[in-house]
Amino acid sequence: MKKILVIHGPNMHLLGQRQKEIYGQATLEDINKELKKLAKECGIEIIDYQSNHEGDIVDKIGSANIEKFSAILINPAAYTHTSVAIRDAILSVNLPTVEVHLSNIYSREDFRHKSLIAPVVHGQISGFGVNSYLLGLQAVIGIIKK
Repeated sequence: MKKILVIHGPNMHLLGQRQKEIYGQATLEDINKELKKLAKECGIEIIDYQSNHEGDIVDKIGSANIEKFSAILINPAAYTHTSVAIRDAILSVNLPTVEVHLSNIYSREDFRHKSLIAPVVHGQISGFGVNSYLLGLQAVIGIIKK
């Protein structure tokens, strides 16, 4: 069975509590439950991982080939706009990767309009709340099943 690594960046553990007008009501547990349900229907296993620490995320990406992941679905959260390290880690593992965001980062503050991650992934989905994750998972499954 193919495995997909799902990475949630900083502050994602606070979903359902923080800025509900931007991020919605769903908790991280809700998102992971929906992802696992969809993955199971598609015959895919997902392993979810959340960290507030850039180096931990880089380490997790770096171990993706060793852990036999077929692809990565990532919401780098605030690191989207600042992390060359996460960008380089994604490039290094050379796995199909899709970037997702709950909010539309292009309709928010100017500093959020630039993703350092988008140029090194297959695609980016943002602005659809929990559905961003589900659409991202469908996209990455489509890539690895080709």
